[in-house]
Amino acid sequence: MPEQHEPASDVDLLLEALPPHIQLSIRQHSEDLADLLEIVIDLGRQPEARYRHQERFLSNREVTREDIDYAIARIGEFGEDNRAGITRTLHRISAIRNRKGIVIGLTCRLGRAIFGTVTIIRDLIESGNSILLLGKPGTGKTTLLRETARVLAEDLRKRVVIVDTSNEIAGDGDIPHPGIGRARRMQVPRPSGQHAVMIEAVENHMPEVIVIDEIGTELEAVAARTIAERGVQLVGTAHGNTLANLLINPTLSDLIGGIQAVTLGDEEARRRGTQKTVLERKAPPTFDVLVEIKSWDQVAVYSDVATAVDAILRGEEPQIEWRSRDAEGNVQVIQPPAHDSPTELPFALRRAPAKRAEREAEGSRLRRRNGDASPVGSTQRIFPYGVSRNRLEHAIERLKVPAVIVRDMKEATLVMTLKNYYRQSSQQLRQAEEQGVPVYVLRNNTITQMERQLAHIFHLREYDEPPVASRREESSETLEDVMLETENAINSVMNGENSVVELQPRSSYIRRLQHQMADRYNLRSESRGSDPHRRVKIYRS
Repeated sequence: MPEQHEPASDVDLLLEALPPHIQLSIRQHSEDLADLLEIVIDLGRQPEARYRHQERFLSNREVTREDIDYAIARIGEFGEDNRAGITRTLHRISAIRNRKGIVIGLTCRLGRAIFGTVTIIRDLIESGNSILLLGKPGTGKTTLLRETARVLAEDLRKRVVIVDTSNEIAGDGDIPHPGIGRARRMQVPRPSGQHAVMIEAVENHMPEVIVIDEIGTELEAVAARTIAERGVQLVGTAHGNTLANLLINPTLSDLIGGIQAVTLGDEEARRRGTQKTVLERKAPPTFDVLVEIKSWDQVAVYSDVATAVDAILRGEEPQIEWRSRDAEGNVQVIQPPAHDSPTELPFALRRAPAKRAEREAEGSRLRRRNGDASPVGSTQRIFPYGVSRNRLEHAIERLKVPAVIVRDMKEATLVMTLKNYYRQSSQQLRQAEEQGVPVYVLRNNTITQMERQLAHIFHLREYDEPPVASRREESSETLEDVMLETENAINSVMNGENSVVELQPRSSYIRRLQHQMADRYNLRSESRGSDPHRRVKIYRS
């Protein structure tokens, strides 16, 4: 990042609010002042300064009650979110209280209006698309958000309204900090009322752009969608570090379109090469573009959130553009890190690991009529019947075996299918066996199962030993497997085999999807038990 000038007066105002011995210690290391992030003062502990790349104790003496009272007397009042500030500065002071409500600790974070940070995503801002910023604390989300508001208001001459819940974007006090330029700021009396102020901003002040920091509740997510549907550009931050985090957050997933379980017909499932129950995006995303802030000088950009979410739900790699900024401030597009495997659904959407002995006992089975597999070295033409083509392609690529995937069974030298399809005794599979084409039956639609079969076919290793690179995947079932259990239970109830079926204990998010599936078939469902043993019961109305 190019060197930025920070007004010394802003830093001085924060330091003057601290006890004298702490001030002195910080000023003695003035050369590190530009990297200072926050100062921590906890009762009975040594005061500490946290810099961008190091931490330093500021005194050998422990913090006293008088030290904390000294600082509190020189800052603004604390709100319901236990945050306060210093008038016309961007500094944020957060309190830690004991059970009686008495402040026993302070976190004093330096706020900086740094010009030039927006260059790394300026083209995205000028496009008029709604942009969501994600990143870990300390990566500069709020700084980037503030500079974005200024550029939109000053350079692009747009009507910008900032919904400033904690006065962190435009500073404390009634007069906003000059770092936001011509943008207007609406303060939020209580954090729980942020969603109402967001709607009020649109209805009363005719903005072209609304800037929001820390979207964190379902009501705020709904308000953001309402604003976007009115044609207003949104620029905001949300709780979460990555797109995958947001995808599994039931409260905020609506910001990127939400996800739902969809049951496909037999033919459609075969055409897609998936099981009958799949995950799909529920609606258009609220934000068009998502930016993951990796550091002050590096970001990952998803320029089409809808396409990225769809790719992840299909187990594919989404298109990511990585950008970095050098010491001269020049922005460069860099190649993304290499991935050895396709994108999997986040771990929170998968079930707990099964026992290794059970996994091995239920390993994939091989059914064929013509003895052993074709000799090593000959190119195999594989027809995947109900098996994911994308995953099979990755398995072939990772093992580097001489095999290609064909779309016509007549061209195939072998067929791979799933246990469920084989049990149905499809006419195509019977014809393949009658013509002497071996049919390999997989237990489930995972890369692990495919690699183990390929390894056996090409004699790469012991048949029962899964590839080392794949053992992590075998340790847990995908959400599709969990939904298949639900689908089988629904079929059992509808066919009269069982009047009531209780499913395995699941998380609240999985249970909600199971309830939705039961409702789609006009069956009743209810949750029983207490976490972590709470489960769904399905029965007829």
